[in-house]
Amino acid sequence: MTIYIGNLSYQATVDDLKTVFADYGTVKRVVLPTDRETGRFRGFAFVEMTDEAQEYSAISQLDGAEWMGRQLRVNKARPRDNSRGGARRHTASNAW
Repeated sequence: MTIYIGNLSYQATVDDLKTVFADYGTVKRVVLPTDRETGRFRGFAFVEMTDEAQEYSAISQLDGAEWMGRQLRVNKARPRDNSRGGARRHTASNAW
């Protein structure tokens, strides 16, 4: 499982997030997505931990917590929705 962390401060770093989530268990990976055009951090992150129980504990304790002057949104990450943007799919209803 992967944890989504939203409403992050733009000053947050991978090391900052590792430190916070280490209180709940072993952190496997932290990803801070950046904007393709500007290279700036986008204000959200993904964290993977070694144990699912640790992830659930981190979610329940950190969701709504204030950190770096912002109220965090922490929940289970949902699979990426690839239906936005890009080429249209041909289906029977929109085929020419």
